Amino acid sequence: MTQIDIPAAQISFDCADNDTILRAALRNGLGFPYECNVGTCGNCKFELIEGEVSHLRADSPGWHERDKQRNRYLGCQAKALGPCKIKVSLRDHYKSHYVPQKVQGTLTAMTDITHDIREFRFRLSKPVEFLPGQYALIYAPHVEGGRAYSMSNITNTGDEWHFQIRKVPNGAATTVLFDKLSIGQTIDLDGPYGMAYLREDAPRDLLLLAGGSGLSPMISLSRGAIASKSLAGRNIHFIYGGRTPQDIAGEDMLRELEGFGARLFYYPVVSADTSGTWTGRTGFVHEVAASLFGAHLADYEIYFAGPPLMADAITRMVVEHKVPMSQVHFDQFS
Repeated sequence: MTQIDIPAAQISFDCADNDTILRAALRNGLGFPYECNVGTCGNCKFELIEGEVSHLRADSPGWHERDKQRNRYLGCQAKALGPCKIKVSLRDHYKSHYVPQKVQGTLTAMTDITHDIREFRFRLSKPVEFLPGQYALIYAPHVEGGRAYSMSNITNTGDEWHFQIRKVPNGAATTVLFDKLSIGQTIDLDGPYGMAYLREDAPRDLLLLAGGSGLSPMISLSRGAIASKSLAGRNIHFIYGGRTPQDIAGEDMLRELEGFGARLFYYPVVSADTSGTWTGRTGFVHEVAASLFGAHLADYEIYFAGPPLMADAITRMVVEHKVPMSQVHFDQFS
C-alpha cells in the first residue's frame, strides 16, 4: 500500500501494490476521469509531479511519445512504485455509484446467442451491485491484463454478473473464454465501471443503438428501464445492427420484457445481406436512427455501444442533429 497525493486538490488516497492509480482513486470515492479502463481511450491521463510509476502496457493506444516526454501517464495502466504526487482534474461526474471491487466469479452457464456471441454467467464470491449499462474487467486465465465487457443483466443483489461477449478472431481473451473456460471454473473480475449507465431521472424517451457485442449493455439498459418505476411512462426504442442476418440478435430477450411492442420497440438492421433472404431494414444503425427519428433526436436520451466505426458515425449524427451531449451516453473503448 502506498500513498498518492493530489496537491492541487489537497487530497491523498491509498493505492494497493497490485492496483492502478485510476482504480484505486475510484475505490476511494474520487472522481478520476476515465472511460475504457484498458489503455485505449486516453481519458485517464495524469501528470506525474513526483515519484515513480510502472506502466502495464508500453504499447497502450492512448499513450503517446509526447505524453512520455511530458511525464504523463494513463491512470488505468500506471502502478505506483512508491509515494507519488500527481496532477489530475477530478470531477464528481466520474465518482462511482457502486464502488468497484475485485471479486472472483464462478462460471455457472454459457449460452450461444449468435454464431459469434455467447453469454457467460458468473456467480460472484461476494455481492457487488452495478447500474444497467456498466461494465467490468474480466481477467481471462493466462492472458495479460483485464478486458472490459459490459454486463447484460440487472440486479438488486449483485450476486451474479452476466456478459454477452463477441468472439474476436485470434483475440487472446475471447479465445480463452470461448474455447478453454469451463463450467465451475473461477476467474478474477473487477467492477463495476463505466459512465453509460441508465439515467432514471431523465425526462425523455430512450433511444438505444447497438452493433456486435454492444448488444450486452443495451439489453441491460432495456431491462433496467422496464424495471424502473421512474421510467414507467417512457418509451424505449432499440436499434440493433449486424453485417448479415446471422449477426442479428436481441429480439427474444426483449420480448420477455413487459411492454414489448407497446412501449419497447425493436428495429433490426442488416448492412450486407449476401444471401438475399433478409426482408427487414438495410443500412447502418445511424442511418436507421436518423430516418426514424430525424429532427426529433434531441428529444431522446441516447445510449450506444458497438464497433468504433459505428460509434463514430453515431457521434457525428448526434452532433449534426444538435443533440445536447448531456443526453448522449457511451463508453469509449477505442
